[in-house]
Amino acid sequence: MTPTDGAQRETIYLAGGCFWCLEAVYDRVEGVLDVESGYANGHVERPTYEEVCRGDTGHAEVVKVVFDPARIALRELLEIFFVIHDPTTLNRQGNDVGPQYRSGIYWVDPRQADVAREVIASLATSGAVAGRVVTEVEPLRQYWPAEDYHQNYFAKHPHQGYCSYVVAPKVEKFMKTFSSKLRKG
Repeated sequence: MTPTDGAQRETIYLAGGCFWCLEAVYDRVEGVLDVESGYANGHVERPTYEEVCRGDTGHAEVVKVVFDPARIALRELLEIFFVIHDPTTLNRQGNDVGPQYRSGIYWVDPRQADVAREVIASLATSGAVAGRVVTEVEPLRQYWPAEDYHQNYFAKHPHQGYCSYVVAPKVEKFMKTFSSKLRKG
C-alpha cells in the first residue's frame, strides 16, 4: 500500500499470534496506510523466523501498523484487534503456542498506552471477552522487519493450508463484524 499524499501518520505495533493473520486483516482496513510483519521486544538483534519460532529470543510476532488517525482512530484499530484474536490466552493463539504468539500492544507514544489500557478496561467491564485479558501493553523497545517472504503472505498464498484454515476465517470475521471499516476500492 502506498500512503496518500497529505495523510497523517501514526504507528502502533500489535501482537496477536501469527503475524500473517493480523497483516491480512489490517491490509483491508480503511485508514491503514501500511502494514509490515516483524518481530518486537526481544533480546536478539536481527532475529530470523527460525530463531523466533524456537521461542527463546523473547520476540513477539507483530505487525507494524501505520495509519492515518484522521481516517481511523487508534481505539477503532484496537477494537478490531481484540475481535480477531483471543486476548485471554497466554502465549497462545489456537494451535500456535509459545511466547512469540503472545498478545501485545507495543506503543511509541504514552498516549497510545493510555488508549490501549482504556480499551482493555472496557473489555473487562463489558464482558465482550470470556476470561481475563492477558494482553501486555509495553513501550516498543525494538522492532525488526520479518523476512520478505512473510510480507503480504496471505495475499500471495490464500490457498496454502494455514491461510485457508486459520487466516481466512479471521479475515472473514473482520469483514462481517467491521464491514463499515473496510477499505474502499
